[in-house]
Amino acid sequence: METTTAPDHDLFHEVLALSPLDPSPSEAQGMLCGLMCGGATDPLATWLTQLLPANDAVEIPFAHYHAALHPLVQTLGAALADTELRFELGLPDDDHPLPERAVALYDWVRGFLFAIGVLGVAERDLPEQMREILHDFTELTRIDLDALDDDEDNEQALADVIEFVRVAALLIHDECALPHINSVVQP
Repeated sequence: METTTAPDHDLFHEVLALSPLDPSPSEAQGMLCGLMCGGATDPLATWLTQLLPANDAVEIPFAHYHAALHPLVQTLGAALADTELRFELGLPDDDHPLPERAVALYDWVRGFLFAIGVLGVAERDLPEQMREILHDFTELTRIDLDALDDDEDNEQALADVIEFVRVAALLIHDECALPHINSVVQP
């Protein structure tokens, strides 16, 4: 079995720094996951086009980024398709403060929803369960993060919401991603 090159996380952060959208790493991963789950033909190209729109003043090495970040898409695609459900959201570790992790989750969900919107996924065309998940995701973006206390109850609630979002993303991927998306993972 052929292995893929490890994703270039420095290059990932370089793209984020160049983006006029100024996404957090969690938001950017949420966008990429949303594109993959929503069935984008070339999720990486669509992601890069959204993050690095054409600009006459700045020459952006789009093809270089696409080639160099392809292993990231392979790794993420493999995680989304993994039957053992090992996919993880791109969030800070548990040793970070609860408010920071909650904001990262908010960013991830917002990025995911942005990607679904970019793809023009019509809610009416989705199965009922998918519509409910996207509605729940939208509700998550309305949570008052300023009111979060760093206590045990909120810690458990955040862990529960993270698990819900993780499993929901996997479910959306299983239900909505086009078969050719999973072929991106193949060497």
